[in-house]
Amino acid sequence: MNRRPGKVVLLAASAVAILVICIIIGLRAHAQTNAGNGGQGHNAVPVPVSLAMATLKDVPVSLSNIGTVQAYQSVLVRARVDGTLNSINFTEGQMVQPGELLAQLDPRPYQAALDAAKAKAASDAAALLNDRKNAARDQALLKDSFASRQTFDNDTAAVAQMQANLQGDQAAIDAAQLNLTFTSITSPISGRAGLRLVDPGNQIHATDTAGIVQIDQIQPITLLFSLPQDNLPAIQKAMAHGTLKVSAYTTDGSTLLGNGQLLTIDNEIDPASGTFRLKAVFPNANTSLWPGQSVTATLQVQTLKNVVTVPSTAINRGPDGLYVYVAKPDHSVAMVPVKVSHDDGQSAVVGKGISAGMQVVTDGQSKLQTGSKIIERSTPAGS
Repeated sequence: MNRRPGKVVLLAASAVAILVICIIIGLRAHAQTNAGNGGQGHNAVPVPVSLAMATLKDVPVSLSNIGTVQAYQSVLVRARVDGTLNSINFTEGQMVQPGELLAQLDPRPYQAALDAAKAKAASDAAALLNDRKNAARDQALLKDSFASRQTFDNDTAAVAQMQANLQGDQAAIDAAQLNLTFTSITSPISGRAGLRLVDPGNQIHATDTAGIVQIDQIQPITLLFSLPQDNLPAIQKAMAHGTLKVSAYTTDGSTLLGNGQLLTIDNEIDPASGTFRLKAVFPNANTSLWPGQSVTATLQVQTLKNVVTVPSTAINRGPDGLYVYVAKPDHSVAMVPVKVSHDDGQSAVVGKGISAGMQVVTDGQSKLQTGSKIIERSTPAGS
């Protein structure tokens, strides 16, 4: 039988090659299986994660939006009579009280008008006295027919006319006195004086629109903000049970500026935006809120009592809904479906799925599946 040695060598080489390929495929399949199982093999490295405890606590339910701070009261102080501005009697930025002198107009023209009105009243009073004497004298003469009825009637009419003149004189005195009072310009409210809008020496007119200074009441102070119309029923229901708390934060939400209470809601919904406006009032004792300032307004509508909460980062979303990874005593994890009733971005209220005391994974979930081994990080990820 004639066999060529080259053919035998070729068959042996082919068998070896096939064996090597099978070994490589087997090794790759084993490696992929270990990777797909999150390293669940006996010698797999545990996945480093961050853990947090599910706890029972009271959770406030709030609604937030950007709002604008406004003065509780704001008055642009104007002159009510014309005149030369003699002096400014406040310092810019000063806190003033009702009735406090802010500016003084030249009072001399109005003092002169008051004096003239008083002089005319005195003259008319003297004339009235004379007319009354004439009427009394003619009345006595009329009894003895030494004076005519016409003369007595003229005397009586003169008395009535002078009485009316005196009433007009008193009205003129009151008006002149009021105008003289208006030369002293006072604050109508308590608040903070802004920048002065006119300097002493200028001629001031009652028709001027610029005014002298603006006074803003900032203690207390108000905050206007808007919320979607879908929130109106919940807010009305909460208002029926008491006063609602409103907190003001910086626009990035990092710093609390003050706590106040909801004062009222507007009487209409804006059809263009589908929102309604709300007004809150703050004591503003430390003046951290300022008119015109943009802040984040947070309205607390209710408090969920004694509920199970976990950090919001523990909640994951899958094709079948929300779930968390729960750490087990053997340092492995289990994927547990949950129902979340409220999530404010910091804490999530879990209504179903886990209980207080369980440990949940808050970071590192992307490398986990049920049964994966874990090790807790000594410091939070990214620190």
